[in-house]
Amino acid sequence: YPSEFLMQKITEDNQIPVHLHVSVSLQYVSGLKGRALVEFFHSNIAEVENEELRHLMWSSVLFYKTPNVEVMACVLLSTKAIYFLLDDSFIHADEHQSDFWNKENSDCENSSFHLSCCFVLKLNDLQSVNVGLFDQYFRITGHSADHIVTCLTRDSYNTHTFIQQLMAVLSLLARTPSPEPVDKDFYSEFGSKNTGKMENYELIHSSRVKFIYPNEEEIGDLAFLVAEKMDGLTSLPSLNILLYVLAFQVNHFEGSAQNTSSLQPKTLILTSSDLFLFDEDYISYPLPEFAKEPPKRDKYQLADGRRIRDLDRVLMGYQTYPQALTFVFDDVQNQDLMQNLTLDHFGE
Repeated sequence: YPSEFLMQKITEDNQIPVHLHVSVSLQYVSGLKGRALVEFFHSNIAEVENEELRHLMWSSVLFYKTPNVEVMACVLLSTKAIYFLLDDSFIHADEHQSDFWNKENSDCENSSFHLSCCFVLKLNDLQSVNVGLFDQYFRITGHSADHIVTCLTRDSYNTHTFIQQLMAVLSLLARTPSPEPVDKDFYSEFGSKNTGKMENYELIHSSRVKFIYPNEEEIGDLAFLVAEKMDGLTSLPSLNILLYVLAFQVNHFEGSAQNTSSLQPKTLILTSSDLFLFDEDYISYPLPEFAKEPPKRDKYQLADGRRIRDLDRVLMGYQTYPQALTFVFDDVQNQDLMQNLTLDHFGE
């Protein structure tokens, strides 16, 4: 251990997305290759001597307790736990995290060491994995609010690969079998299903971890929500959602010492007649079992919407990944003609 193939694969995956900025400590990690990367894992991150590193992925992550702070992380999957090596800027982003993060090492800030926080979710504590629409993100749920993390991969391939690796690692866990199901009578079996709402697709792994996938109703709910935002301009039966993708809206700041741009996470939804940008809550839905009240905000909040017939032209950047698209709308009512978007991918 480890095999040459695994080391080569982990080395290839160890690349920070070019459009996201990270701290010096994570840049150091992204520069490690092959055996050096595995040795770094065992000497700095691994909690048990005999655990094996199986998969590495760079992703933006959200925590349930800080739903407004998206932070870059190096996600490491081993045979014992999932490790989230976090950008140290996250610790200073929100003052309400003092009880969530241990700040023992704050006196080292002025030294030559670069420290990162590592959030550990042991596989034995894992209860469920919710996969988002079109595999754009997934949420990992443990036994408390501290143990809920969403990985915003914005990439169906990365999501699929991680889920496959996670299932393989969970298969190695020795867990006591579930108790035998109690025989239910006819009324209790069907009486609780009278809500008329279809449950999401659930795959219960042999380790008893649930993998929950969205069903067709979620698209239907989303189409209904989009139709509401369109002020009845079209009839619902004719409304089709052609594209759902997690993207970034580019806000360009001019006049500063150097022209800079910030990336605002948005959900882009394209229908046959309109283009929408939504602020989506990726972490709070579906509600965890221990949640005592609904989240403070709706799952989807409309940020902007334009008619396709007002679209004048689309400007495309020349870089390969991620692709920058500028939508120019000929919209007389709205003076803000330019819409900048950076998309991880746009449908064929």
